Amino acid sequence: MRFAVRIMLVAIFAICLAQIQKSASSNSSKMTAPPKAKIETVVDDYHGHKIADPYRWLEDSKSQDTQRFVEEENAYTRGVLEAVPGRDKLRVRLEQLVTIGRVEAPRTGGNYYFYERREGHENQPIIYVREGLHGKDRVLVDVNSLAPDGTIALDWWFPAHDGKYVAYGTSPNGSEISTLRIIETISSKLLPEQIERTRAASVAWLPDSSGFYYTRYPRPGDVASGQEMYNRHVFFHKLGDPGNADGSKDPLIFGEGLDPQHWPNVTISNDGKWLLVHISEGWTKSELYLKDLSNPGGKFMPVTSGKNFLYEGEILEGQLYLTTNEDAARSRVFRVSCATPSRENWKEIIPQSEGVIEGHAKIIGQKLFVHSIKNASSSLSIYNLDGKHTADVPMPTLGSILGNLGGDWDGREGFFTFYSYAVPPTVYQVSLDGKSAAWTRVKSDIDPNRFEVKQLWLNSKDGTRIPMFVVHKKGLALNGKNPTVLSGYGGFNLGRTPAFNRNAMLILLEHDGIYADVQLRGGNEFGEDWHRAGMLDKKQNVFDDFVAAAEYLVAQKYTDKDHLAIQGGSNGGLLVGAALTQRPDLFRAVVCQVPLLDMLRYQKFQIAKLWIPEYGSADDPKQFEWLYAYSPYHHVKQGTIYPAVFFMTADSDTRVDPLHAKKMAALLQAQAANGPDRPILLRVDTKAGHGIGKPVGKLLEDALDFWSFVFSQLGVAIGG
Repeated sequence: MRFAVRIMLVAIFAICLAQIQKSASSNSSKMTAPPKAKIETVVDDYHGHKIADPYRWLEDSKSQDTQRFVEEENAYTRGVLEAVPGRDKLRVRLEQLVTIGRVEAPRTGGNYYFYERREGHENQPIIYVREGLHGKDRVLVDVNSLAPDGTIALDWWFPAHDGKYVAYGTSPNGSEISTLRIIETISSKLLPEQIERTRAASVAWLPDSSGFYYTRYPRPGDVASGQEMYNRHVFFHKLGDPGNADGSKDPLIFGEGLDPQHWPNVTISNDGKWLLVHISEGWTKSELYLKDLSNPGGKFMPVTSGKNFLYEGEILEGQLYLTTNEDAARSRVFRVSCATPSRENWKEIIPQSEGVIEGHAKIIGQKLFVHSIKNASSSLSIYNLDGKHTADVPMPTLGSILGNLGGDWDGREGFFTFYSYAVPPTVYQVSLDGKSAAWTRVKSDIDPNRFEVKQLWLNSKDGTRIPMFVVHKKGLALNGKNPTVLSGYGGFNLGRTPAFNRNAMLILLEHDGIYADVQLRGGNEFGEDWHRAGMLDKKQNVFDDFVAAAEYLVAQKYTDKDHLAIQGGSNGGLLVGAALTQRPDLFRAVVCQVPLLDMLRYQKFQIAKLWIPEYGSADDPKQFEWLYAYSPYHHVKQGTIYPAVFFMTADSDTRVDPLHAKKMAALLQAQAANGPDRPILLRVDTKAGHGIGKPVGKLLEDALDFWSFVFSQLGVAIGG
């Protein structure tokens, strides 16, 4: 399973949120110290181990006590950050950076080219359509008009193969609980369809656009309480039924009896005969099933056989093209007839190579386009359908292909979006023989030639070689005290490749700072072995890698402990939380965003049961041992001087519950021996979620608070 994990961007704050912050700011003068959270200790018995939790009450976000705690914490944080000198100057430059737009590779449908773009102060990206490759752009879907504060997000979209319709999803307040809508391309007319609970939907249109297969979650009350976040099933929706616009009568196609935590996606063949269902069972295992749609009474046939590997595929002319890491950690490609898809009939057509195949081989113009990662940077190659290599597509520089490749099985060209640390997104058109040219790009005042990108290699605690990118101004004098921010992720088979991050790096480089991005075990940079070396009982390897990277930066005189900050979000929030508690002496500041921190109870909230295959569960005696060994919430030590810490979370996060940041902030504020120069701050954003679809105004406020905190801790003179 891959969540689209990267990209956050920028403009004017929501009026209601501004009023909340104004109110908080008016009280901030009274908050010269963090609030004292009450202690109501609950003791749990984990397999004979008595574990105390003094802030269990903060798990109830609706209680008046929790809401009062959040209000007081926000007021205290506002008072600290708004007193940072030069904040107004910082806002001006950050607004310029955060409003640099983004663009994604087009998706084709018939003679139409659909693509997503956001420019300037637009809160949400817009779907544009042009007829013909060089036609005139026309706005097709613009969700910015749906909420004045920009808090209704465009979550996902799928054009029909002939381009007649586009299915898309929207959700409010960062919740990602999408509602599916259909728009007709030629008229921009919305169809009656409004199908709810289509979070991260997978949609497969019939070739004639008369209907589509899609994934949906149960409505509240359809399953046991608390299970609405799970039980994702596949349904079929036929257009034109006026009594079924909400999809409530759509037949269930796949998912009955499926483990509630398993995650199906759908693909349909070019001729509409074969339906392929891909089921993620965590981040190391998936299964494929095929159904012959020309046989109404036929059943789904298993393609895979329960092995602990990943499988993905596409179908063309009755042939299934499979990408898998089965007995090949960096993945390879097979072909098999859909009529006889069992394992003994698979034929390898593209063997494992030095690069790690990202996603799966995509069929474009009856060629196989393969995006690979080599030493944490993107490459792109083209093969015939029999697996013969025909071309390598040159990359503009060291960097990354963003998101999915564009193009269709019968197309005349492919597309990819490229970016790097100081290179804003540009879409490239690729001919079937591998020649590429820029198709469109975003406007920017960034000159990539001002900056230097180096890839360094270091040894982790156990001797494993770890790569790390370091970015700074060309000619910067490395004096051993340069303000430096180290970031990483290390989990879920997701790689860290060079990314253009408007609000988390460029402002640092412009203030003579250094940005370090380390590729930790747990990701996919070097294949499945690399991933498995950083999950479950081996999770400590990830933290060791990160600490080794920090120590390397100090030893090599890039920075020192008083000028080093670390940053991470989500699983990366767990990373910096573990680094904070394991090596509090090594860092001056920590920014911990939408984090997991209580690893004994994480699986009880939101969609976190999905992550048990990656982390384990404290309900299991053996897994409890390794989780308890590193769980940051359970390793705060009374009387320790910790780095300054800024917890950033949001009240509508449906991935990682904000309880983690609340409990950890309360615990650190009570037990750390920090003085006022090393504050422990908590900010709980309103009408926001895990980060996907944040409007420009909120992204600007995030960046302003982030850098006010980091610069004040690292001694950076803003505007200097």
